[in-house]
Amino acid sequence: MTLPLRTAPFALAVLALAAPGTAAPREGRSSAPVPVLAAQVTARPMPLVIAAVGTVEPIESVAVRAQVTGVITEVAFREGEEVQKGQRLFQIDPRPLEAALAGAEAQLAQDRAEADNARVQAERYDRLVERDFVTKEQAEEARTRVAALDAAVRADEAAVEQARLNLAYASVKAPIAGRTGAVLVRQGNLARAADAPLVVINQLRPIRVRFAIPGDRLGEVLDHRAAGDLQVTVRPSRDDGEPPLEGRVVFVDNAVDAGTGTIMLKAEFANDRERLWPGQFVAAELALTVEPTALTVPAGAVVTSQEGPFVFVIGGDGKVEKRVVQVSRTVNGTTVLAGGVAAGETVVTDGQLRLVPGATVEIKAGLAR
Repeated sequence: MTLPLRTAPFALAVLALAAPGTAAPREGRSSAPVPVLAAQVTARPMPLVIAAVGTVEPIESVAVRAQVTGVITEVAFREGEEVQKGQRLFQIDPRPLEAALAGAEAQLAQDRAEADNARVQAERYDRLVERDFVTKEQAEEARTRVAALDAAVRADEAAVEQARLNLAYASVKAPIAGRTGAVLVRQGNLARAADAPLVVINQLRPIRVRFAIPGDRLGEVLDHRAAGDLQVTVRPSRDDGEPPLEGRVVFVDNAVDAGTGTIMLKAEFANDRERLWPGQFVAAELALTVEPTALTVPAGAVVTSQEGPFVFVIGGDGKVEKRVVQVSRTVNGTTVLAGGVAAGETVVTDGQLRLVPGATVEIKAGLAR
């Protein structure tokens, strides 16, 4: 049986209410509060820093080479260990050098004897020429022979000194204190003078970090450096859970690199525990000054959108307000804001994706610190 047309709308409405899975909206129903984490905006001292990537380099690095040629008879250290300045590292066979020294000393003794004899002869000729027993030419020749033999003696003395020096060079010693690398020429091999290095020594304590900053920040660096030492903190690129190392700027290059627009600086670190190693990359932060009352929030509180960075500020009624902020810098997980919030206000640090302006929130487990 068909229903009259005038009753059809009413029937449809009844069917809609009776359909399973549907419910009529309730007037005045409010959505549940959104759980979030939050933190207060605080005013505290914060450093003004320039972040950079640095490279660790030794203050001194020496490639130790043999200064005389000979066979290495002993390696007097273990590769990779610390050595002190003047410590013996290698021994080159001294016997050929000892023989060379003995020969030079014998030649010196011979020439000294001849020079002494020639001097006596010249003095005798000087007395005889006054009595016309010898000619003046003979007396002059005797004096010339004395001068020539004296010169030979001086040359022999220099040769003896050089032979002694060569013999001393047979014991190869560390020119600086530091850590040795791999032994490059081993016992039994021939070491040649001024040839390939025998070992490389790097000074690790203290040590330096080289890093570059934008050239347009040079004026700030020079102004703050004039007021005192600039502090630098570094962390190895792999976080080891240790606190950062602290050092100071010891070098500012004298020119900006035209290719990169950066200028190189070097900072020195005590490196007592040898956490810094030559060639290592580190995250460096150059502290120019400390802002005494900077507005800070945890870095997670700041959200970036097409409109720019913003935070959600929680009002006294538990509702959030979207507030555009000006980010100055972020240091170790803390963001410094140049405006947009006031000290003491509460901002959301986690849970922003579920929020819209005016939403009610519930702070979980108290304020996040």
